[in-house]
Amino acid sequence: MTARRVLPAALGLALLAGCATPLPQPAPEPAPAVAPAVTTVDQSTDVLTQLGEVLAQADVALDPAALAPRVTGPALATRTAEYVRMSATAGAKPPTVLPTDEQVLIVPQTTAWPRTQLVVTEQPDDLQAPRILVLQQAAPREQYKLWGWARMGQGVQMPATAAPETGSAVVAPDATGLVTTPTDAFARYADVLTNGDASQFAAGFAPDAFRAGIEAARAATAAGVQAAGTATETYTVDPASVVGLATVDGGAIVVGQVTTVSTVTLTVAGGTIPISDPFYAALAGTQSAGGSFTRTFTDVLVMYVPPEGSGAPVQVLAAEHAVTAASAS
Repeated sequence: MTARRVLPAALGLALLAGCATPLPQPAPEPAPAVAPAVTTVDQSTDVLTQLGEVLAQADVALDPAALAPRVTGPALATRTAEYVRMSATAGAKPPTVLPTDEQVLIVPQTTAWPRTQLVVTEQPDDLQAPRILVLQQAAPREQYKLWGWARMGQGVQMPATAAPETGSAVVAPDATGLVTTPTDAFARYADVLTNGDASQFAAGFAPDAFRAGIEAARAATAAGVQAAGTATETYTVDPASVVGLATVDGGAIVVGQVTTVSTVTLTVAGGTIPISDPFYAALAGTQSAGGSFTRTFTDVLVMYVPPEGSGAPVQVLAAEHAVTAASAS
């Protein structure tokens, strides 16, 4: 009897529980239609301050290991070689001045890694050209590090980009809608460096000081060896290094690394190649070569690729051309 009286009551409770109104659940925040800028202006300024402190300490000690917290990639290779140069020249050729006060911040708009932002610095105290610093964050828990830098060409005007608070869209290496993809822009420019005006791509690039300097130095090297040897130079793009950020006109500022290898080879038996530059001699470990002498340059280039249909040429905005290795045989 007791069991029969309890059963309906228990069943009623179960039915009431089944009909209870669910507790409200918090709705997730909607995903933004456009990815946010990856850093605030204050955060970017803090990164630059910390970079400046690391550079100052490492430069005093001439210690590449001290650069590791904030310097990587081509910047690390170049700064390391500059420490060798300063020691070899008894301080006559110090490292490149790298201001960390910004004129312009170009911050990416993305939710992915790695992330790259650009900084146009104030003019150095020695009145050389402003630098474009290339800062990269490899992963979410990594620090932003100086990946590379390049000196702006004389009279060059930076194309307009979005405010750093908004951020600039990331442009893929194979992006269309430009006069050429970022990857092809670098490949074509390497062809222009190799073949000069004879390159089928020469008309697609505005004249620039970097190319002029490369051509002048190559001609001087060839003239120096004359009948005693040959001089060759190759230009190789690292496709994995190419990144781009959108400009307000639909174009892109693109960054990439090129490796230049310059080799002088003797063609006269019994001759030698004197290595009189103390920096090159320190890198090569010798003051003469019996067969060939090779210098490897690490180049960082920043280019503007206009939007498709503009009729405008690709323009080199900034470049750095630094010897980072040498060998003799």
